[in-house]
Amino acid sequence: MEWSTRSNAAESSMESSKIRGLVAATVTPMKENGEINLSVIGKYVDYLLNVQGVRIVFVNGTTAEGLSLTTEERKQLAEEWVKQAVGKLDQVIVHVGSLCLKEAQELAAHAAEIKAGAISVVAPSFLKPPNKDALISFLREVAAAAPSVPFYYYHIPKLTGITTIRMEDLLVGIKSKIPTFQGVKFSDTDLLDFGQCVHKYESEKFTFLYGVDEQLLGALAMGAHGAIGSV
Repeated sequence: MEWSTRSNAAESSMESSKIRGLVAATVTPMKENGEINLSVIGKYVDYLLNVQGVRIVFVNGTTAEGLSLTTEERKQLAEEWVKQAVGKLDQVIVHVGSLCLKEAQELAAHAAEIKAGAISVVAPSFLKPPNKDALISFLREVAAAAPSVPFYYYHIPKLTGITTIRMEDLLVGIKSKIPTFQGVKFSDTDLLDFGQCVHKYESEKFTFLYGVDEQLLGALAMGAHGAIGSV
């Protein structure tokens, strides 16, 4: 009974933190010597909030060149964004995807430790999952490292090279396999697949955030709940 109470509380918390509207995909500030520049993130937060009116950020993703950073750099950036967001931003989503499962799990656990609002994971792109079940297995293992943090799949087939797994199919029964699953960052131009996802899984209350700036209007027409993109 105690487990059930905690589980219900976690689900309620996730439901209340649903992502809507515009989410800024942040860049990684660098010094001239190639080191990350944590000192400007406070100003970055103020700019997004006061000039752009954005209250949610997506850090260490594609725009941030997250997969080109070291694990330690990614942790430092996530920590600083969460620290600077307190009392200002509504949520910090941390991308924790990696070619290495253990590294992705380490980053996911770290995101939970620093109290990130959510985590997101891109599929491994070198030794690619050969089918839907293999991809879900990878995602489940990463999500399990942060069992109380909302989980979003980052769908970007142009970069991962995983073009044979449609999101519409991937989502079948996914909540039973990944209890913290909340939705998708859909960075693909296949609006038919996107629209099918939005309408087919409406009853699941998943969040669908679109990630191709040039097609945002089309995605909104298909029912997108928000967008993650350049600001």
